[in-house]
Amino acid sequence: MVIERIKKPIHMLKNILAITGKPGLYKLVSRGTNMLIVESLVDGKRMPTYARDKVVSLAEVSMYTTGDDVSLSEVLNALGKKYQFKAVEMNAKKADNDELRAFFAEVLPTFDRERVYPSDIRKLIAWYNLLIKAGFTDFTLQEDEEPVATGNAPKAEAKADKQQAKPKANVKTSKSAAGTVKTGVGTKRG
Repeated sequence: MVIERIKKPIHMLKNILAITGKPGLYKLVSRGTNMLIVESLVDGKRMPTYARDKVVSLAEVSMYTTGDDVSLSEVLNALGKKYQFKAVEMNAKKADNDELRAFFAEVLPTFDRERVYPSDIRKLIAWYNLLIKAGFTDFTLQEDEEPVATGNAPKAEAKADKQQAKPKANVKTSKSAAGTVKTGVGTKRG
């Protein structure tokens, strides 16, 4: 029995994540306390990713050029137009560095050859092929769209909210030969 998933239209760059140390790309499914629930684009398995994991939304990724940096959405759109939004047939793992640079120069002629490494180009090709295989063809970032908060941001925001909600403690101290010592803690009312 084959179960097909119904794909809801989502803004690709906001909800597609790369997780350091884990292969492939992941779709953001839900947010929990100090974690995100993600689904692999490769095999569809869901798993949690925690605040200690480095998570990057593709909306935050850009490529170095000789001028201003170019967002990943522009690079993916250029790659899609060149290949009619079909997978790139080049075997990036076996290609040498000069072939990769020549390939990428056709897509983004102004890329910075010193700061964009062949491993970056390999990763770009792998991500593009993975996104095409998963059925994504719209790589544009909408104007009202903001990147997903990644890293430790949700934890820091939650901590700041808790601190604002708590009343400030009034700590009484006394000085002695050993230094300042807490003698009592009371709740400041007020």
